[in-house]
Amino acid sequence: MQVAILGCGYVGLELGRQLDDRGHDAVGVRRSAGGVGAIEEAGFEPVQADVTDHEALAAVPDVDAIVFIASSGGRGADAAREIYVDGLETAIEHFGARAESPDHLVYTSSTGVYGDHGGDWVDETTEIEPTTEKTAVLAEAERVATEEAAEQGLDGSVVRFAGLYGPDRYRLERYVEGPVTEGYLNMLHRDDAAGIVRYVLEETAAGGASDGASTDADPLLPNDVLLAVDDEPISKWAFADWLAQECGQPAPEKRTIEERLAAGDLSDPAERRLRTSKRCANDRLHEIGYELAYPTFREGYRAAIEEYRE
Repeated sequence: MQVAILGCGYVGLELGRQLDDRGHDAVGVRRSAGGVGAIEEAGFEPVQADVTDHEALAAVPDVDAIVFIASSGGRGADAAREIYVDGLETAIEHFGARAESPDHLVYTSSTGVYGDHGGDWVDETTEIEPTTEKTAVLAEAERVATEEAAEQGLDGSVVRFAGLYGPDRYRLERYVEGPVTEGYLNMLHRDDAAGIVRYVLEETAAGGASDGASTDADPLLPNDVLLAVDDEPISKWAFADWLAQECGQPAPEKRTIEERLAAGDLSDPAERRLRTSKRCANDRLHEIGYELAYPTFREGYRAAIEEYRE
């Protein structure tokens, strides 16, 4: 299987490595020379191109599937729209117009599109209620990835990532040193984020339910949404206490949401994010047969804790 990874950064590099290890041909696409160098170091084919530039995408070879995993670099809603909506539309139009067009598109979204559910559980059937301009952009991009992709003859799937962590992104000090504001953490290790996308690609390429085949694990259908999260959402306070204990440190200072808001130094989007609370269920992920490499934070943080204690 040939796969183009558009926006091949933190998760995309690991995805390319996993695809290569399993005998697939991965092509990583980044717009910067530094990004191209990172793809080369990861060991698979790089292409330097901007996902918002129709002509630049011509440098990407024909592939069986595309993964749109580009990042807006943590900037605001306008920058997010340029990448997630405009860039995605450009990619769909470009690849859909090719004589040898891809069969499948995977767009990676965020569980942020759910908004606030007061700490209740959410899954793929839960109606999304984005609370910020940026998460509203992500929700619009999900529509593009399914509806507009279908118009171009592509089967589109959306994978909603929970909070990513892993090498270079453990942020131990943030929780060990505190203060820690209350709320829930829904987490996913980088390796599983990449692994889930790889699994969706492989299951779709194998046919699965799209051709009427029956398997022990129900394969992900085209135009479906998959929530990518580990097995155990946890309160931030409980996670911080566990992490501090494992690191040999005293429990950090805690504060309520109202105490944090009282500081008065948050932007409106940050305040809305702070007020959102939910727990993400991964029943569907298990139903389709994916096995998590890091089922919970306990396994996922082990290497970081050992390094911290050395």
